[in-house]
Amino acid sequence: MALEYRHELKYVVAVQQIECLRSRIRSIMPLDRYAGEKGKYNIRSVYFDDYRNSCYLENEDGTSPREKFRMRIYNADSKEIHLELKRKDRGKTHKDSCILTETECRAFLNGRGLSDSQEKQALLRKFCIKYKAELYRPKVIVEYEREPYVYRNGNVRITFDMDIRSSNQIDSFFEKKLFTRPIMPSGYHLLEVKYDEYLPDHIYRSLQLDELYQTTFSKYYLCRRYNIGGVKKYGF
Repeated sequence: MALEYRHELKYVVAVQQIECLRSRIRSIMPLDRYAGEKGKYNIRSVYFDDYRNSCYLENEDGTSPREKFRMRIYNADSKEIHLELKRKDRGKTHKDSCILTETECRAFLNGRGLSDSQEKQALLRKFCIKYKAELYRPKVIVEYEREPYVYRNGNVRITFDMDIRSSNQIDSFFEKKLFTRPIMPSGYHLLEVKYDEYLPDHIYRSLQLDELYQTTFSKYYLCRRYNIGGVKKYGF
């Protein structure tokens, strides 16, 4: 079965640009129902890589296709943990996901892994194989606040990902408070535009701003680079 891919466009935006874009988008797209009263939620992901840092280096080289595994929680809540495999191919993305228990998640975080995954979901079996055969281990935590908007036609999703930050405190993945370091200059955040086959014209027009340019941007790569190479801010 052929994989279904989505378009994923990324833009580095300043606070002033967010204010302008938000005022336009709110009139045509509702907030995601999971955003809650504050209109946003916290996302925390721990990313895995092998002993050769293959995912990091493929990201650096722009290899296509490429894949990476992560475990994700929302609002630092351990009740719902997602194991996700994100695949990128020629500018489009595909994501597979399954639910983990906290016990399973902690087993991968502390280096034990699972002893028997024969009856588990296919995605978890694939991850277990890589965990054992390629020594996949947790490398970095990526955390940020997401303000999400959705639109049914075209399955459009527009998000402002703010205060993107990294941490190497893997053992504290489930802690409410996590020591993190920002990876962006003060006042800059990330706009993501995701859709299936097409982006409706009125949404496209609402995103047109002077000095708003599409860019390649990987939260994982920048957070890893920050930890691997010391303090290296995203350049403009």
